[in-house]
Amino acid sequence: MNLSFFDQFTSPYLLGIPLILISMLFPTLLLPSPTNRWVTNRFSTLQLWFIHLTTKQLMLPLNKGGHKWALILTSLMLLLLTINLLGLLPYTFTPTTQLSMNMALAFPLWLATLLTGLRNQPTMSLGHLLPEGTPTLLIPALILIETVSLLIRPMALGVRLTANLTAGHLLIQLISTATTALLPILPTVSILATLILLLLTILEIAVAMIQAYVFVLLLSLYLQENI
Repeated sequence: MNLSFFDQFTSPYLLGIPLILISMLFPTLLLPSPTNRWVTNRFSTLQLWFIHLTTKQLMLPLNKGGHKWALILTSLMLLLLTINLLGLLPYTFTPTTQLSMNMALAFPLWLATLLTGLRNQPTMSLGHLLPEGTPTLLIPALILIETVSLLIRPMALGVRLTANLTAGHLLIQLISTATTALLPILPTVSILATLILLLLTILEIAVAMIQAYVFVLLLSLYLQENI
């Protein structure tokens, strides 16, 4: 059976059961379970340092009211980070290449930030739809444009994460296929393609980490506008 390049993004099945839920929950097993000790080993120390650094960067632009979201945002970033990185391993599946999953994460959290602003400070939240000093003739058009830009924020979050990871996976598969095909014909070109594949893999690791951070950072910026 011939397989296309996009078959790597289909959810794997076992006995007719989709395994996407297992691939989402498996990365959480890598996190250490809580114990009575503050620090158990060097790996736990490194994880605590990383979590502390991430939380500090995310909560820095927020006031004390936004610090209630620290657990949600940090947990979301750790989940996305582990899923993105584990998806680069051979014979694995990356759930964040599915737009449906990314939208399921982006839309409720974006809606929660919006409802928080409408509940706590409705005047300030609605005031973002109309910049101060706008000419009278441009008021209807600007309100419409700002409303549309506000409503497409969750779509932008989901599409950005999906597109970046999908493009990276496709490039890796294309170059690896070309490397294998050129090996018996042009071994020198195949070696150069292998070096490019190695550099691209390092770049994709960086993209997987950056996109997880950007996803959560944009949510924190949306929260900052509404608190």
